[in-house]
Amino acid sequence: MNYLRSFIEEHKKIITSINLTHINLLLKNLVKLRKNNGRLFIIGVGGSSANASHAVNDFRKLCNIECYSPTDNVAELTARTNDEGWENVFKDWLIVSKLQKKDAILFFSVGGGSKEKNISVNLIKAAQFAKTKKTKIFSIIGNQKGYLKKISDCCLLIPVVNKKNITPHTEYMQVLIWHMLVSHPLLKYNLTKWEEVSNLKDKK
Repeated sequence: MNYLRSFIEEHKKIITSINLTHINLLLKNLVKLRKNNGRLFIIGVGGSSANASHAVNDFRKLCNIECYSPTDNVAELTARTNDEGWENVFKDWLIVSKLQKKDAILFFSVGGGSKEKNISVNLIKAAQFAKTKKTKIFSIIGNQKGYLKKISDCCLLIPVVNKKNITPHTEYMQVLIWHMLVSHPLLKYNLTKWEEVSNLKDKK
């Protein structure tokens, strides 16, 4: 029970100290992205890739933003990994997708990548390619020294309150933040089914 209570308390500390100014900046950029008919690419690995897939659904269905995640296509992902290498898989996918200046990439990552330690090089190469196209780069990460922190136009850094729980805290906050965004009146375009049903009941 003590561990469960402390885990919740850690989340409370993170939520109360999260940088709302940076979230608001990301919100404004996404509103501008939709206005300019830009596409949003969400990229992550591991648990962050699962979050990316869920977030793609929400941005498309609720916000009418054209949105994709390369990890949703397992056949292409594994073929590119086999033929071109794991380090190049996202960069090469973005090349075929004809990444443009009006598009944006949102990275979900715990560590944010490290060139020196050779960690998440696939994310780094994707970000570097995006820079050559002058594409906006956004990220939600849990490591202040991560490569994505340095290269992002807007980075939401998740505060570290317990070094043993950086991964679950960061991945949880990814979920919280993107739900804040897709639920915001400036970005949300369509009602979710349960809210729609509730509104109909209230009108009767």
